[in-house]
Amino acid sequence: MIFALFFKSILVGLAIAAPVGPIGALCINRSLTRGFWAGVAGGLGTALADASYGAAAALGFAAFSAALATISTPLALFGGAFLIFLGWREMRKTGADPAPDKAGRGDLARTIATTYALTIANPATILSFVAIFAGFGLADAGGGIAPAIVVAGVFAGSLLWWIFLSGLVAVIRHRLPREFARWVARISGGILIGFGLVAISTAFPH
Repeated sequence: MIFALFFKSILVGLAIAAPVGPIGALCINRSLTRGFWAGVAGGLGTALADASYGAAAALGFAAFSAALATISTPLALFGGAFLIFLGWREMRKTGADPAPDKAGRGDLARTIATTYALTIANPATILSFVAIFAGFGLADAGGGIAPAIVVAGVFAGSLLWWIFLSGLVAVIRHRLPREFARWVARISGGILIGFGLVAISTAFPH
């Protein structure tokens, strides 16, 4: 029972993290320009945010869904504005050369904090989390250690995906021309801005 619950929770974490959206674009860009650990740092922030939502949902899915519905508009506005800001900042870096492979602790900490805040405030992540969480039958995890199992599984699944993606990008980054990193920065910045505009538009339904 515990193993099955943990396995389901890992699948939830993977399902939430795997789609390439604004956070994926940002982590790919970090791995490409700053190396493996910068990408993992971004993934760690995302995995921590996923685990935070997992904890809230496991402790009371109905209350969690109702609370999200209540704050969906301010989250959409804040999250959209944050995405647009990050996209604009990424596109401003297009003329810079890639950073050294070893990112400093301060840079890694900022990356973790940025992706955590971005994931928490991203309306698309919130909606997909609720749908996937319910679809895997975890809407009522029960009491005891079940909520802790769910949180650990969601965190592990999400982090596993980001480690895989960061490792893949880090392996091929030195085989690519320098101009490729600049184009990735442009594309990832555009993706962030695009998702930000979509997020803000959801705050003003027709």
